[in-house]
Amino acid sequence: MSTTAETATPRVSLVPSRMDRLPWTKFHWSVVIGLGVSWILDGLEIQIVSSAGFQSTLHMSSTEVGVTGTVYLIGQVVGALFFGRLTDKIGRKKLFIITLAVYLVASGIAGLSFSMWFLFLFRFIAGLGIGGEYTAINSAIDELIPSRYRGRVDIAVNGTYWGGAALGASANLFLLNPDVISQSWGWRLGFFIGPVLGLVIIYLRRHIPESPRWLMTHGKLDEAEQTVDAIEAQVEREGVTLEPVPQSRAMSIVEAPKLSFSVVAGIFLKKYPRRTFLGFTMMVTQSFLYNAIFFTYALVLHNFYHISDSSTSYYFFPFAIGNLIGPLVLGPFFDTIGRRKMILGTYGFAGIVLAVSAALFSAGSLTATTQTIFWCVSFFFASAGASSAYLTVSEIFPLELRGQAISYFFAIGQVAGAIAPTVFGSLVGDGTARGPLVIGYYFGSAIMIIGGLVAWFFGINSEGMSLEDIADPLSKGPSSDGPADEPVRS
Repeated sequence: MSTTAETATPRVSLVPSRMDRLPWTKFHWSVVIGLGVSWILDGLEIQIVSSAGFQSTLHMSSTEVGVTGTVYLIGQVVGALFFGRLTDKIGRKKLFIITLAVYLVASGIAGLSFSMWFLFLFRFIAGLGIGGEYTAINSAIDELIPSRYRGRVDIAVNGTYWGGAALGASANLFLLNPDVISQSWGWRLGFFIGPVLGLVIIYLRRHIPESPRWLMTHGKLDEAEQTVDAIEAQVEREGVTLEPVPQSRAMSIVEAPKLSFSVVAGIFLKKYPRRTFLGFTMMVTQSFLYNAIFFTYALVLHNFYHISDSSTSYYFFPFAIGNLIGPLVLGPFFDTIGRRKMILGTYGFAGIVLAVSAALFSAGSLTATTQTIFWCVSFFFASAGASSAYLTVSEIFPLELRGQAISYFFAIGQVAGAIAPTVFGSLVGDGTARGPLVIGYYFGSAIMIIGGLVAWFFGINSEGMSLEDIADPLSKGPSSDGPADEPVRS
């Protein structure tokens, strides 16, 4: 077992190149299945809570029900910021076990709530766990998946949020039906669905190794080599022959600097200002549009198309499925056509389709069904684009602060997203005037197109590139110059 002393003088390692040259195997499926559940749980949580089945049992007003969702989102932001720094400090594996455990316990206890304050407390704690999941999981997936598959995997995994949302909506049809389950128990059972799934997943996660890249850059090079040896042995047992990695791909490793907040701020704002602007823009634009549409979806259907509250779930299903399929279908093109082209395309098409639907909505030419179809098409592209925002911020900064990078941009996106439902809710009004909402839709369309253009001009063609070639680790030796903070273009 190595110690920090081993990085006192430079050492060389082939760990990153050995991980990137692996073919797709059962090991990588275990990573995707074991780690990818986080977004399913988040989508499930949001959908269960938005149904407000606990309102009558806990004697809560509509405003207090809304606060339940806000408390959960605040918990996510705090959890991302706290656990994001921790995952960079103590490792990916410890954090993706801890954060899932926090969620499991808190969500299960929330199902036992006997009063409003008790529910608020454990919804906040569950949010802490899910927020921490975002940072630890995105970091681990990027570092364990070979570079030629990284884009499609990251985008597909982030898109599974909508699988959880669809699962939650399906469960609500039964759990909130008083003819099937007592009203006082249905919502409680809903809170137990996530923990039951999580218990299976936490068992699978025990067998996922620590990121060899994290080990390599944190004074544990020997352990990193041993971890890659074990992964390669597992791959070879599947009948795969692995070619040796040329020594020319070796990386010099030294002791990384201490990451004080001032050092981190300098890296974001001085060394990589263009990348910081890129990440900020992508996260804010996609989050604003998503929350603006998603949280006023039922309101628009009810106020403008006179769809009953109980029937809006049927219009939600195709929307959720479109959001789920988009990243699965379009994800591979981020590795082949390329990041910048696909981000511009997904953000741009989403914005254009939304603008067309705004014009038709203004003219009164849409029905609830055709409005839903337009939303489905727009968010087929927007869902892949939104997932690519998480991919972008997780791969364009040095490995030693990857968790923190995800947490900061996630927090910024959540704040922007928190504003959108309030703004668009006021634009919907009582459904008598379409003009204000039309303006809102045009604005949402414009910011998505702007987000795509920023990615085109400031983005990086990181498809197929090793993470260490996109951004030098802070622990990389002085043998070569790091990449300038300029777009890498083909």
